[in-house]
Amino acid sequence: ANLAHFVGRYRCSSCEKKTAAMSLVEAFEKAAEEIKNIKSSPSDEEKLEIYALYKQATVGDVNKDRPGFLSGFAEKYKWDAWNSKKGMSKDDAMKAYIAKVEEMKNKYGVN
Repeated sequence: ANLAHFVGRYRCSSCEKKTAAMSLVEAFEKAAEEIKNIKSSPSDEEKLEIYALYKQATVGDVNKDRPGFLSGFAEKYKWDAWNSKKGMSKDDAMKAYIAKVEEMKNKYGVN
């Protein structure tokens, strides 16, 4: 017990950052599961916002060209929504995603 207490008191700062980052990732993954259980269908704008934040959090900035004419409007809207998050850090995108899921859970309810 003394060794664990000693180690716990004198953690390096990079270890603490990893622990904090893991808890953010865990909260993000939980929110990604919870969004699947929203009672009512969110608006198209809300769906695009969730999509964009999820992609920014998991991939980062858009890494492919904008879909062409034959791809359809839905793919273009999704690309545009994701591209609107360009420059946002993955951590900030995770935090915004979690907040948006919470907002939608409160608005629509959860099964």
